[in-house]
Amino acid sequence: MGILATGDWVTAERLRRIATIACVISLLCVIWLFATSKGTLDVTGRPLGTDFSNVWTAGQMALEGRAPLAWSWPDHFAVQRALHGSQTVDVFGWHYPPPFLLLAALLATIPYVPALIVWQVTTLGAFLTMMWRLMSRRETILLTLGAPVTLICLTHGHNGFLTALLLGGGLMLLDRRPFVAGLLFGCLIYKPQFALIIPPLLLAARSWRSIAGACASAGVLIAMTLLIWGVPVWQAFVDSLPLTRTVVIEQGATGWHKIMSPFAAIRMWGGGIALSYAFQLAVTAGIIAMVVIMTWRKARPELRNALVCAATILSTPYVLDYDYVVLLPALAWLWLHGREHGYLSWDKTLMLFAWIAPLFARAVAELAFLPIGLLSAFIVAWIAIRRAMHQGIAIPPFTWRVWPVTYPASRLAR
Repeated sequence: MGILATGDWVTAERLRRIATIACVISLLCVIWLFATSKGTLDVTGRPLGTDFSNVWTAGQMALEGRAPLAWSWPDHFAVQRALHGSQTVDVFGWHYPPPFLLLAALLATIPYVPALIVWQVTTLGAFLTMMWRLMSRRETILLTLGAPVTLICLTHGHNGFLTALLLGGGLMLLDRRPFVAGLLFGCLIYKPQFALIIPPLLLAARSWRSIAGACASAGVLIAMTLLIWGVPVWQAFVDSLPLTRTVVIEQGATGWHKIMSPFAAIRMWGGGIALSYAFQLAVTAGIIAMVVIMTWRKARPELRNALVCAATILSTPYVLDYDYVVLLPALAWLWLHGREHGYLSWDKTLMLFAWIAPLFARAVAELAFLPIGLLSAFIVAWIAIRRAMHQGIAIPPFTWRVWPVTYPASRLAR
């Protein structure tokens, strides 16, 4: 327990070995997935890239002049079945606002499998570049590529890399180039549940240029959808929200073991909808308050940014494990802060736990009803808050004096 508390076992050499092994395993998994596939389906008969199926087909419907029907589940499901040539294939609903349809339509101009590869390679490459600029160390690339959440996002063909790029890039630029940061934040309109934390953050920072940039990019994306497809796509999106809320969020059609939010945790434990919403609201309000306070109190940017990434996960009732890519830049910021100021007890062990948690989070939640994924987001937030308090940032109601044990930077830091 003493070694786990100090984190002395988490050395740079050990991290490189773990990450390298994970990279090799992930590469082999991806190669096996494509090598054993047949057409657009994998060896189990599921779409390659699973969730990418709804992205490409929504884009195809938009190119065919049927953009509003992308939000009609029967119509969209029929297109997916036709694409994969199977009436029993898994199908996935389209729940995104119209701005994401712009990218989906662009991807649909090329065949499905090449589009999937282009989509994942492009977004992962851009995200890797951002991570390198955040922390230019070989371990950064290895830990990003080898992270279990990276493999999960790749195999699901999901947009986790894009979300993390927009959020992480915006946070990196917030203090130096606020307008550009705002432009990135505004693009999160394509996935608005991941932008709940942005308005309170920018208001607390009094970053008016960032607010202007966010309004500008969001406004341009909205205007483009209206110019190309008109009001009907927005009407279709709004009309689809009640069904999405009822089936996907409240009934958990995706599976409570896959949804890793405070709301889903209560539902997984048998709690009612009202209780689940109440708990989610309490967590959302609390974590937003923490972000606002730390921003007001001028906490170190690394700690603020790490907390914002964790808050992005905790503040929404609908988040899956592949969305946890946004915790990778959070862990990098905590690593940067630890190298400069040292680590508190349990920091390094818990950070590694948060890195590896997506590997077994679904299985543990399904078999033991333990929300390990959600716990990892709380851990990242707690580490950031505790370090800020240790450096003299008073965060009500946690205003009592904290006496964590500080350990000198280990070989990891050096």
